[in-house]
Amino acid sequence: MSSLQAVHFTSPLYPTCSARTRRRTSTNFLKLGNPSSVFSTFINPYPSQLLRSVFLSEPPSAVVTLSSGTGEGDVEEDKYSLRSICTGHVPDHVLRRMEEVGYNFPTDVQRQALHPLFSGRDCILHAQTGSGKTLTYLLLIFSVINTQGSAVQALIIVPTRELGIQVTKVARLLAAKPMEVKEKSYTVMALLDGGMLKRHKSWLKAEPPAIVVATIGSLCQMLEKKFLKLDSLQVLVIDEVDFLFNSSKQVSALRKILTLYSSISNRQTILASASIPQHRRFLHDCIQQKWTKTDVLHIHVNPFEPMSSYLIHRFTICQKIKRHETLLSLLKVDAPEFGIIFVGEQSEKSKKAGDVPPTAILIEFLRRSYQCSDILLLEEDMNFNSRAASLLEIRQKKAYLLVATDIAARGIDLPETTHIYNFNLPRTAIEYLHRAGRTGRKPFSDKKCLVTTIITPEERFVLQRYENELMFVSKEIVM
Repeated sequence: MSSLQAVHFTSPLYPTCSARTRRRTSTNFLKLGNPSSVFSTFINPYPSQLLRSVFLSEPPSAVVTLSSGTGEGDVEEDKYSLRSICTGHVPDHVLRRMEEVGYNFPTDVQRQALHPLFSGRDCILHAQTGSGKTLTYLLLIFSVINTQGSAVQALIIVPTRELGIQVTKVARLLAAKPMEVKEKSYTVMALLDGGMLKRHKSWLKAEPPAIVVATIGSLCQMLEKKFLKLDSLQVLVIDEVDFLFNSSKQVSALRKILTLYSSISNRQTILASASIPQHRRFLHDCIQQKWTKTDVLHIHVNPFEPMSSYLIHRFTICQKIKRHETLLSLLKVDAPEFGIIFVGEQSEKSKKAGDVPPTAILIEFLRRSYQCSDILLLEEDMNFNSRAASLLEIRQKKAYLLVATDIAARGIDLPETTHIYNFNLPRTAIEYLHRAGRTGRKPFSDKKCLVTTIITPEERFVLQRYENELMFVSKEIVM
């Protein structure tokens, strides 16, 4: 068997239900994989609002069970459950918390990845947004760390503070132990840009956490000052790995960390992303640079269906000077309750010239011309407190219109979003994928969501290239 392996698995994602609900629900039959096998899918009620809000970015999926109208279906349900995959590896209290949240059955990526991960293999999790990658690597982490140890055993590197906060919430939710469990609890530290590094320094000196979720900037500060040691690291996760490798600010530090700790022979490495351009070359580099073991497993789920089927793609053509008026017309026709408008980053040349950012110009225009008081801003140049305040304000509103740069395209979970507007054409197909991935995320919903791109006549061929690469069809609308 070749040391370079890839697993390709394509299947729609379906929600789940309990055995009791299943027996009183009409069955929809689908043929998946083996045409001789008949499977059924069912819809489960939402978990509680609080727990659901934490997990929405990785919704439950794919309950695929053999159809049965009797109690015998429970045996089949067990066979396909997340608990059956994780039993003997993940502590029971973590599995109970997982089930309380409503994660009873594996998504495609979990079904393909968990067994190899539990066996110690390095993995590249290459699956679309919302496919369950976060829960996958967290279950591995809980299976290997020792609560009696006094060292950092798992490190999760994320590209943005916002994604770090979300991953930390999920990790802490799963780590929470009931009173009757006497063992020491798992400790999770969020070492994120804009955080209280002095407090973290004291924490690390007193008793290092078992799990650290970190952005590159804060991680490097702690490593350089020797406040953080990774000698006992057992699991290294790099989430949104393609984003980090494409960031000129972060790639050199990331390469240094990967190379520096590649000598830890028992370290398990997981690289995760919805998009890994030239993934065969990336796999080759990972092995050559010793960032992963030679038998690293590339798990590519839904490689031919990167887009949610609930997305409707549209475009409208206008001259560059007419973008603002075109967007205004779209908003008046659509009247979105929950929408995100993506604006291209301001160029360095424009910044040096002291020009007003395009986001600020757009917000001023919309507040003057569009009857909506809840127009908010989220961009990379905002300080961390302003970004956090803006996100908090968004989540408290019953409706919102968010003007954002691509910082909001990854790690920001706004599941109510139903409209995406590309005020500027994304620079790459991957950016289009991640922008579009902010909507069509609400679990158990068949509501159609709109992704609308404003382009100039010269940009039409670029959008067509994205359509070919991501295999979607975009319909022209005339304003």
